[in-house]
Amino acid sequence: MTEARPARLQPDPEAAARTTTTERRPSREDSRTATVSLVASAPSRAHTQHPSSRVAACSPRLVGNTPLVRLERVAPGCGAELLGKVEALNPGGSVKDRIGVAMIEAAEAEGRIEPGRTTIVEATSGNTGIALAFVCAAKGYELVLAMPEGMSRERQGLLRLFGAEVALIPSLGGMDEAVTAACRLASERAECFRPDQFSNPANPEVHRRTTAEEIWADAGGAVDVLVAGVGTGGTITGAGERLKERNPRLHVVAVEPRASAVLSGEAPGPHRIQGIGAGFVPAVLDRDVIDEVIAVSDDDAIDCARLAARREGLLIGLSCGAA
Repeated sequence: MTEARPARLQPDPEAAARTTTTERRPSREDSRTATVSLVASAPSRAHTQHPSSRVAACSPRLVGNTPLVRLERVAPGCGAELLGKVEALNPGGSVKDRIGVAMIEAAEAEGRIEPGRTTIVEATSGNTGIALAFVCAAKGYELVLAMPEGMSRERQGLLRLFGAEVALIPSLGGMDEAVTAACRLASERAECFRPDQFSNPANPEVHRRTTAEEIWADAGGAVDVLVAGVGTGGTITGAGERLKERNPRLHVVAVEPRASAVLSGEAPGPHRIQGIGAGFVPAVLDRDVIDEVIAVSDDDAIDCARLAARREGLLIGLSCGAA
C-alpha cells in the first residue's frame, strides 16, 4: 500500500520578489503545536483566481483528504497492519470539522440560514464546537455553544478565540443537559438554527461521501476492520455503511467509555474521554452497522494516547487513544 501524503505547495519563482513569508510561534491558545507560515500576495494578484488546485478558496475547503499513517510501534505483534486517519490535519484539528462544514452548508443549501441574520446554537463537548466555531467565523455567523463545564479550559479558550459565545453547563447533567440548554438558548433568539449533530442526517452522510471513500482509496481497498469511537455515531455510521458496501465482510468495532457504556447496556456516567460517550444512544447512530462494542477505561485511553506520542510521534486525543 502506498502511504498517502499531503502535497506540498510549489513555489512561484516569478512571484518570489512580490511575496512575503513570515512565521509566528504558536501561542498557548493554539490547538496544536505547529509553525504557521503566512504568505501574502501583492495587491494586484490577491483576489485573482489562482491556477493551482492547491489554493483553497476559504478555510472550510481545507477540510478532508487527510492521510492515513501506519502505526507500527503502538501494538507490535498484533498480526495486522494498523492504519490511523490523521484528522488532526483538518483546520479545527479533528474529524468533527467534516460535520461542522456539512451541517452548515446543508442548511445554507436549504435556505434555512443566512450570514449576518442567523445565530447558530449547538450543544457540544468540544470538537464539534471548535468545528462550528471556525466555520461560522469564516462564513460570518454568530455562534452560541452550550458546553459541559468539565471540558478543558483550552477548548473553552479556543472557542472564544474564534468568536463563539460559550455557555457552561453543570457537568453532572452530561450532554443531555447541554442539549436541553441549547434548546433553551435557541428559544431565546428570534433568528437561530440548531444543527443538532446527534440527529442531523448531514452528519453520517458526509462520512459516507468523504471519510469512507478516502479510507478505501488510500488503503487500496485493503480494509478488513474499522474501529471508531462513538460520540454522535456519525463517523461509524456513515463510514461503516459505505465501507460495508465495498466489503460486506468488514468488521466494525464501536468504542465507548467503560464508565458510560450505554451501547453495552450499562447506565451513563461521568468519564474523562472527551468526544465520545454522550450518555445516550444518538438518533443518527445505525446500530445495525456495528459488529462489536468495546468499552475502554479512562486510564487505558490516556495510556494509549501517551504511547502514541512516545512511540509513533503522534499527538492524539483521548477518544483516539480509546479507539
